[in-house]
Amino acid sequence: MSQEIHKGLVIIYTGDGKGKTSAALGSVFRALGHGFRVLVIQFFKGDWPIVFGEIESAKFHSHLEICQLGKGFVKIMGDKKPFTEHKMAADEAIAFAKKKIFSGDYDLVVLDEVIYAIDYLDVRLVNLKDVLEIIEKKPAKTHLILTGRNAKQELIDRADLVTEMKEIKHPFQKGVQAQKGIDF
Repeated sequence: MSQEIHKGLVIIYTGDGKGKTSAALGSVFRALGHGFRVLVIQFFKGDWPIVFGEIESAKFHSHLEICQLGKGFVKIMGDKKPFTEHKMAADEAIAFAKKKIFSGDYDLVVLDEVIYAIDYLDVRLVNLKDVLEIIEKKPAKTHLILTGRNAKQELIDRADLVTEMKEIKHPFQKGVQAQKGIDF
Protein backbone atom coordinates (compact mmCIF):
# COMPACT_ATOMS: atom_id res chain seq x y z
CA MET A 1 0.00 0.00 0.00
CA SER A 2 1.38 3.34 -1.00
CA GLN A 3 -0.58 5.83 1.14
CA GLU A 4 -1.97 5.81 4.66
CA ILE A 5 -5.64 4.90 4.34
CA HIS A 6 -7.74 4.89 7.49
CA LYS A 7 -10.57 2.72 6.18
CA GLY A 8 -11.04 1.22 2.77
CA LEU A 9 -14.49 2.28 1.59
CA VAL A 10 -16.98 0.26 -0.44
CA ILE A 11 -18.53 2.57 -3.04
CA ILE A 12 -21.35 1.73 -5.44
CA TYR A 13 -22.32 3.68 -8.55
CA THR A 14 -25.64 2.32 -9.79
CA GLY A 15 -28.81 3.44 -11.56
CA ASP A 16 -30.10 3.75 -15.10
CA GLY A 17 -28.25 6.97 -15.89
CA LYS A 18 -24.94 7.41 -17.66
CA GLY A 19 -21.79 8.03 -15.69
CA LYS A 20 -21.19 5.03 -13.45
CA THR A 21 -17.92 3.98 -15.07
CA SER A 22 -16.98 7.63 -15.61
CA ALA A 23 -17.45 8.36 -11.89
CA ALA A 24 -15.33 5.35 -10.98
CA LEU A 25 -12.61 6.45 -13.41
CA GLY A 26 -12.69 9.92 -11.86
CA SER A 27 -11.92 8.30 -8.50
CA VAL A 28 -9.13 6.33 -10.19
CA PHE A 29 -7.63 9.53 -11.57
CA ARG A 30 -7.78 11.19 -8.15
CA ALA A 31 -6.26 8.13 -6.41
CA LEU A 32 -3.38 8.01 -8.88
CA GLY A 33 -2.63 11.64 -8.05
CA HIS A 34 -2.02 10.52 -4.47
CA GLY A 35 0.27 7.67 -5.48
CA PHE A 36 -2.28 4.88 -5.00
CA ARG A 37 -1.86 1.54 -6.76
CA VAL A 38 -5.08 1.00 -8.72
CA LEU A 39 -6.67 -1.99 -10.42
CA VAL A 40 -9.72 -1.77 -12.70
CA ILE A 41 -11.41 -4.99 -13.80
CA GLN A 42 -14.05 -4.59 -16.50
CA PHE A 43 -16.60 -7.42 -16.64
CA PHE A 44 -18.17 -6.78 -20.06
CA LYS A 45 -15.62 -4.77 -22.00
CA GLY A 46 -12.84 -6.69 -23.61
CA ASP A 47 -13.94 -8.42 -26.77
CA TRP A 48 -14.94 -5.34 -28.74
CA PRO A 49 -13.32 -3.67 -31.75
CA ILE A 50 -13.28 -0.34 -29.89
CA VAL A 51 -10.27 1.44 -28.43
CA PHE A 52 -11.26 2.58 -24.94
CA GLY A 53 -9.63 5.81 -23.77
CA GLU A 54 -9.04 4.44 -20.28
CA ILE A 55 -6.92 1.62 -21.72
CA GLU A 56 -4.83 4.09 -23.69
CA SER A 57 -4.42 6.32 -20.61
CA ALA A 58 -3.28 3.38 -18.48
CA LYS A 59 -0.23 2.99 -20.72
CA PHE A 60 1.10 6.24 -19.24
CA HIS A 61 0.77 5.35 -15.56
CA SER A 62 2.71 2.57 -13.87
CA HIS A 63 0.40 2.46 -10.84
CA LEU A 64 -2.69 1.70 -12.96
CA GLU A 65 -3.65 -1.73 -14.22
CA ILE A 66 -6.82 -2.14 -16.31
CA CYS A 67 -8.00 -5.62 -17.22
CA GLN A 68 -10.82 -6.03 -19.71
CA LEU A 69 -11.95 -9.59 -19.08
CA GLY A 70 -15.43 -9.63 -20.60
CA LYS A 71 -16.73 -10.93 -23.89
CA GLY A 72 -19.06 -8.00 -24.58
CA PHE A 73 -22.64 -7.46 -23.49
CA VAL A 74 -24.92 -10.50 -23.48
CA LYS A 75 -27.90 -10.69 -25.85
CA ILE A 76 -27.51 -7.14 -27.18
CA MET A 77 -25.37 -5.18 -29.64
CA GLY A 78 -25.25 -8.10 -32.06
CA ASP A 79 -23.98 -10.61 -29.50
CA LYS A 80 -23.86 -14.10 -30.98
CA LYS A 81 -21.56 -15.75 -28.45
CA PRO A 82 -22.92 -18.70 -26.51
CA PHE A 83 -23.87 -18.02 -22.90
CA THR A 84 -21.21 -20.49 -21.77
CA GLU A 85 -18.48 -18.28 -23.27
CA HIS A 86 -19.73 -15.24 -21.35
CA LYS A 87 -20.14 -17.30 -18.17
CA MET A 88 -16.61 -18.72 -18.40
CA ALA A 89 -15.17 -15.20 -18.85
CA ALA A 90 -17.15 -13.94 -15.84
CA ASP A 91 -16.01 -16.88 -13.69
CA GLU A 92 -12.40 -16.18 -14.65
CA ALA A 93 -12.86 -12.46 -13.93
CA ILE A 94 -14.24 -13.14 -10.43
CA ALA A 95 -11.41 -15.57 -9.64
CA PHE A 96 -8.88 -13.02 -10.93
CA ALA A 97 -10.54 -10.24 -8.88
CA LYS A 98 -10.40 -12.28 -5.68
CA LYS A 99 -6.74 -13.17 -6.19
CA LYS A 100 -5.73 -9.57 -6.92
CA ILE A 101 -7.84 -7.94 -4.21
CA PHE A 102 -6.95 -10.42 -1.48
CA SER A 103 -3.24 -9.96 -2.30
CA GLY A 104 -3.38 -6.54 -0.63
CA ASP A 105 -1.29 -5.02 -3.42
CA TYR A 106 -3.86 -2.36 -4.39
CA ASP A 107 -5.15 0.75 -2.64
CA LEU A 108 -8.20 1.01 -4.93
CA VAL A 109 -9.94 -1.67 -6.97
CA VAL A 110 -12.81 -0.99 -9.38
CA LEU A 111 -15.07 -3.87 -10.44
CA ASP A 112 -16.63 -2.16 -13.44
CA GLU A 113 -20.08 -3.48 -14.45
CA VAL A 114 -19.90 -6.31 -11.91
CA ILE A 115 -23.37 -5.34 -10.70
CA TYR A 116 -24.74 -5.88 -14.23
CA ALA A 117 -23.06 -9.26 -14.27
CA ILE A 118 -24.94 -10.34 -11.13
CA ASP A 119 -28.35 -9.93 -12.76
CA TYR A 120 -28.27 -8.53 -16.28
CA LEU A 121 -31.34 -9.05 -18.49
CA ASP A 122 -32.08 -12.16 -16.40
CA VAL A 123 -28.61 -13.46 -17.23
CA ARG A 124 -26.63 -14.31 -14.12
CA LEU A 125 -22.94 -14.33 -15.00
CA VAL A 126 -21.63 -13.62 -11.50
CA ASN A 127 -22.90 -15.04 -8.23
CA LEU A 128 -23.90 -12.36 -5.72
CA LYS A 129 -22.24 -14.45 -2.99
CA ASP A 130 -18.86 -14.05 -4.71
CA VAL A 131 -19.16 -10.26 -4.70
CA LEU A 132 -20.29 -10.25 -1.07
CA GLU A 133 -17.26 -12.41 -0.23
CA ILE A 134 -14.97 -9.88 -1.91
CA ILE A 135 -16.52 -7.08 0.15
CA GLU A 136 -16.24 -9.04 3.40
CA LYS A 137 -12.69 -10.33 2.86
CA LYS A 138 -10.99 -7.42 1.11
CA PRO A 139 -8.05 -5.91 2.99
CA ALA A 140 -9.33 -3.36 5.52
CA LYS A 141 -7.53 -0.45 3.86
CA THR A 142 -8.43 -1.28 0.25
CA HIS A 143 -11.09 0.92 -1.34
CA LEU A 144 -13.53 -0.99 -3.57
CA ILE A 145 -15.80 0.55 -6.21
CA LEU A 146 -18.59 -1.49 -7.83
CA THR A 147 -20.52 -0.22 -10.86
CA GLY A 148 -23.62 -1.31 -12.74
CA ARG A 149 -27.38 -0.94 -12.84
CA ASN A 150 -29.78 -2.39 -10.29
CA ALA A 151 -27.56 -2.88 -7.26
CA LYS A 152 -28.96 -5.58 -4.99
CA GLN A 153 -30.00 -4.55 -1.49
CA GLU A 154 -27.36 -6.87 -0.01
CA LEU A 155 -24.66 -4.82 -1.77
CA ILE A 156 -26.21 -1.51 -0.79
CA ASP A 157 -26.38 -2.63 2.85
CA ARG A 158 -22.64 -3.37 2.89
CA ALA A 159 -21.54 -0.21 1.06
CA ASP A 160 -20.26 2.96 2.69
CA LEU A 161 -21.40 5.17 -0.20
CA VAL A 162 -24.06 4.50 -2.83
CA THR A 163 -24.78 6.91 -5.65
CA GLU A 164 -27.68 6.32 -8.02
CA MET A 165 -27.26 7.82 -11.47
CA LYS A 166 -30.64 8.88 -12.85
CA GLU A 167 -31.15 9.42 -16.55
CA ILE A 168 -32.98 12.64 -17.24
CA LYS A 169 -31.84 13.25 -20.79
CA HIS A 170 -29.48 11.31 -23.04
CA PRO A 171 -28.21 12.06 -26.58
CA PHE A 172 -29.00 8.47 -27.61
CA GLN A 173 -32.69 9.47 -27.46
CA LYS A 174 -31.96 11.74 -30.45
CA GLY A 175 -30.00 9.07 -32.30
CA VAL A 176 -26.57 10.35 -31.22
CA GLN A 177 -24.21 7.41 -30.76
CA ALA A 178 -21.51 7.07 -28.10
CA GLN A 179 -18.76 9.66 -28.55
CA LYS A 180 -15.04 8.86 -28.58
CA GLY A 181 -13.30 10.57 -25.67
CA ILE A 182 -16.57 11.05 -23.78
CA ASP A 183 -18.21 7.62 -23.68
CA PHE A 184 -15.27 5.35 -24.44
